[in-house]
Amino acid sequence: MSTTNDFFDHFEAHEQVVLGTDEATGMRAIVAIHSTTLGPALGGTRMSAYTDHMDPTMAAYQDALRLARAMSLKNALAGLPHGGGKAVLIGDPPTKHAELLQAYGRFLATLGGRYVTASDLGMTVADMDVIAETCPWTTGRSPEHGGVGDSGILTALGVWRAMQGAAAHVWGEPTLAGRRVGIVGAGKVGGRLAAHLLEDGAEVIVFDPSQQARDWLRLHAQDARVVNSLDELLASDLDVLSPNAVGGLLTRDLAAALEVAIVCGGANNQLAQPEVAWLLQTRGIVYTPDFMVNCGGVIQVAEELRGANVDRARAAVERVFDTTESVLNRATEEAITPQLAAERQALDRIAAGG
Repeated sequence: MSTTNDFFDHFEAHEQVVLGTDEATGMRAIVAIHSTTLGPALGGTRMSAYTDHMDPTMAAYQDALRLARAMSLKNALAGLPHGGGKAVLIGDPPTKHAELLQAYGRFLATLGGRYVTASDLGMTVADMDVIAETCPWTTGRSPEHGGVGDSGILTALGVWRAMQGAAAHVWGEPTLAGRRVGIVGAGKVGGRLAAHLLEDGAEVIVFDPSQQARDWLRLHAQDARVVNSLDELLASDLDVLSPNAVGGLLTRDLAAALEVAIVCGGANNQLAQPEVAWLLQTRGIVYTPDFMVNCGGVIQVAEELRGANVDRARAAVERVFDTTESVLNRATEEAITPQLAAERQALDRIAAGG
């Protein structure tokens, strides 16, 4: 049996966790606010039924807490005037409808702007437009409704610039020219990243779990080599591995066998276990933390609150190069992993209040 103290131990210094329900629509939601030190908490809403967990509600609760803290770190490293938050709508995404999303928006509005939402897994730009009908603190909307469009564009730019920063750290030159880069996942981020890398002079090898995606790539990205399995990709004598699909790719076993100089990608939660960061370090592999690298999307949606200036957002994403160099240099100087260096750098900014 759990105790009250056990329950509060899960908060991990979060400022606030709010549960919301709406009987008429069946809406059930959890909002976790980790920090508002730098400004209103900003982070996406994801929708999942968590059917693969024994206790779906507790799984959603823990997911919201974990992701909210990650958003604090991401927003701080990106230089944004925002703390971190995350929300979870409990349910199967195909079952959502306008009335449920409107009820969810009304729930978010009760927080008075302490939490600003955007889209995450299971949610779309169209969903954000509906939520915005009842909650003014909604970003990630369509251009027709005041949004700045597809966040994958700037996310891919940020990954590429971070990879160039890692290249400068490892090889002394801020370019991937002549390097072989393996991309896992060629969706709206990985596909655009491939285009940046080809333009930079890299040799690009791509694997996507979807056969349909691989077929599309063979037709439209003919300068990239498309392979049919992850094993084939990993056996391609890579200089850089770029995870851009689902999280958890970097297991202990893979880290122990991986033969690359750099790991840099846009996927969330790339480390299957926290100790993988140290294992990569001991093998001389430079890992660029995902919450530092994939900040382009949150920079883009944050811009909606300031006037939707895409050029200003792009300039902010370009600074990921400098952040990557700074974090990797700190890791070297302090003899710690880049993961820990990035966390310390983010927490330093939060502690300083900006």
